[in-house]
Amino acid sequence: MIEFIKNNELVIFAILGGTLPAIFWLWFWISEEDEEKTTLKGLVVLSFILGGIFVLIAIWMERYSINFVKDNTIQIILWATIEELLKFFGVALIIFRSGIIKKPIDYPMYFIAVALGFAAVENTLYLLNPVGVNGTIVAMLTGNLRFLGSTLLHATASAIIGNSLGLAYYIKEYRIPYLFFGIISAIALHSIFNFFIMKGSGENFLSVFGVLWVVAIINILVFEKLKRMGNNIS
Repeated sequence: MIEFIKNNELVIFAILGGTLPAIFWLWFWISEEDEEKTTLKGLVVLSFILGGIFVLIAIWMERYSINFVKDNTIQIILWATIEELLKFFGVALIIFRSGIIKKPIDYPMYFIAVALGFAAVENTLYLLNPVGVNGTIVAMLTGNLRFLGSTLLHATASAIIGNSLGLAYYIKEYRIPYLFFGIISAIALHSIFNFFIMKGSGENFLSVFGVLWVVAIINILVFEKLKRMGNNIS
C-alpha cells in the first residue's frame, strides 16, 4: 500500500512538474494576444494536446535514428530537426487550409501552443522515468539542466517559426522564404542549446540560458509588432 501511494505521488508530481510550467507559459502568451482574441481557445487547447502526442513520435524517431547516426554532434542536430519539424507538422494539421488564421498574431499562438504541449509531455516523461526514454534527447542531455530550460526552449524555437510566418502574413510571396528562415533558425537555436548543455556538463548553463532568454525577449517584441500589424489593418 505504501509503495502504491508513493508511486501515485510520483505520477502526480511528474504530471504537475511537467505540465504546470507549460500551462503558465501558454497563459502568458494568450494574455499577450490582442483584445479581440482572434484565436479559438478550443483549437489552442487541441494544439497543446497534439503537441504532447507528437512527443511519442519524436521518441520513436530519435531512438530509430541512433541505428544510423553515431556521431553525437550530428545526433543533436538531427534530433532538433526531428522535434522542430514534428511541431511544425502538428501546427500544419491544425491551421493550414482551415481558414482560422485571421491575423498575423494567430500564427505564433498556434505554434507556441503545440510547442508547450510537446514540452509538457517531454518533461513529464523525464520526471516519471528518465531511463524509460533512454537514447532520446530527453535522457541524454544532462537531465536536470536541460529540463530547466526545456519549456522555454520549445516555446521560443517554435515562436520563431510562427513569428516568421506572421511577418509575411500580408505578403504571400514572402511566406515560403520566411517559413524556411524560421525553421532553420528554430533548428539552429535548438541544436546550439542542446549542444552546449551536453558538452558543457553544466558550467555553461547560465550563459546558454541567458542567450535563450534574449531570443525569447526578441520573440516577445516581434509578437507585439504582429499585434500592432493586425490592429492597424482591422
